[in-house]
Amino acid sequence: MTPAQKTEAIEILKEKFSQYDNFYITNTESLSVEQVSNLRRSCFEKNVEMKVAKNTLIKKALESLNDEKYAGIYDALHGVTALMFSDSPKEPAVILSAFRTASKGEKPVLKAAFIGEDIFMGDDQLTNLKNIKTKNELIGEVIGLLQSPAKRVLAALLHHHEQGGAIAEATPAADAATETPAADAPATDAPAAE
Repeated sequence: MTPAQKTEAIEILKEKFSQYDNFYITNTESLSVEQVSNLRRSCFEKNVEMKVAKNTLIKKALESLNDEKYAGIYDALHGVTALMFSDSPKEPAVILSAFRTASKGEKPVLKAAFIGEDIFMGDDQLTNLKNIKTKNELIGEVIGLLQSPAKRVLAALLHHHEQGGAIAEATPAADAATETPAADAPATDAPAAE
């Protein structure tokens, strides 16, 4: 690689790191060409960008952006490295897990993940990353929690209205019952006047 090509590669990586808040660093070593193609296809279908790059170029790109912010990632930059960039914090983890299940293997290995401002190191973090709630999932849960009390209030009002309607219907029957003795009262009074 010429110095100009290295500079260009670093600029492309910097652009990707700036564009996405989430990226995964994986080891795709020992995967066949067909497996890598399948992994790329899965990434493409889920709007995850996959890039293979040299570790030194990745490190230079990260250092030029913010050395302190990404310092914890540098230990993961060894071996064959494929980067997965995504708007979703968990989609790459879902892809990796599904790929492993389909291929009945343990590759690709998760070396690290950068989610928002947090760093997850090691392959044992894959399950945790797969279960992360996305922003939309969290918003949905909050809306559900907010709707729950409102639904209870509406149900109580509806129940009260239904009971109020039953009381209103019972009132004419009660009025009729009170009118009947009053109608009988003049009949008993009449014989007393004779």
